[in-house]
Amino acid sequence: MRIDNSTLERVEEFKYLGTTLTNQNSTAEEIKSRLRSGNACYHSVQNLLCFRLLSKNLKIKIYRTIILPVVLYGCETWSLTLHEERKLRVFETMVLRRIFGPRREEVTGEWRRMHNEELNDLYTFTQYCAGDKIEKNEMGWACGAYG
Repeated sequence: MRIDNSTLERVEEFKYLGTTLTNQNSTAEEIKSRLRSGNACYHSVQNLLCFRLLSKNLKIKIYRTIILPVVLYGCETWSLTLHEERKLRVFETMVLRRIFGPRREEVTGEWRRMHNEELNDLYTFTQYCAGDKIEKNEMGWACGAYG
């Protein structure tokens, strides 16, 4: 395409304001990119999340203020498939396992990883999960709350 004396190239995808836009209007690549960025952010604060002297509430605040915004940047415009929603949930579960740590069985005294249901109960009791936050942001954006 040519405008004035400039030629614009046709591309399959490009980054605009930190968000990857594709010619197919697919959010799959954007979500992969957000999860990679969130994973890098998670690894940068991983030592804090397993530090025993920090309370679980403080660790959740670290997750919600440092990691989650990186993952959910631009989520107001996403329309998630079940597969993409599951990827976000897997990432969140990984972080929550680090925050809440293992659980000790009362009967045997052995340590084990928490089951997903236990993590969901602990986290949704205190906070919104990532999926709830995406839905809340989508509704706010659609209703004009952000502009």
